Amino acid sequence: MTESSKIENLVREYIKGTGIFLVEVKVSRNNDITVFADTLKGITVDECAGLNMFLENNLDREEEDFSLQVSSPGIGHPFRVKEQYYKSEGRTVAVTLKNGLKHEGILRNVSEDGFFLDTGAQKKGKNKSVKSEGGILKIDFSDIKTAKEIIIYR
Repeated sequence: MTESSKIENLVREYIKGTGIFLVEVKVSRNNDITVFADTLKGITVDECAGLNMFLENNLDREEEDFSLQVSSPGIGHPFRVKEQYYKSEGRTVAVTLKNGLKHEGILRNVSEDGFFLDTGAQKKGKNKSVKSEGGILKIDFSDIKTAKEIIIYR
């Protein structure tokens, strides 16, 4: 099985200075390699193809067979790196804290340590739209269990 650290190092070599950031590398027991990468403006198909080709050319199928997929993480995929928070600033996110509390709101003012969550935004309740008790929460990255962008259909 290919080591994920080897893939991560190759990705970091390729993306250096490009504006692309690495979100996650997954390697299954069957050596199915999945690389999630993105940019602040959204990664293009050509950027994914370039990274895919670079990885293909730097991994040896003779040494170890593998399948390879490079894509953006997409909506609904949990945030793994701070760049995803910067990219989603101004959008609706769902955050679960390590203490079990869940919050939903508009992501604001992302910094190195955390962000503010505007919970006064409209959000879905049980089959109806409800307004939460408005407020601004300061959330530190160290307190987050999971966070992801969500789409609210109106």
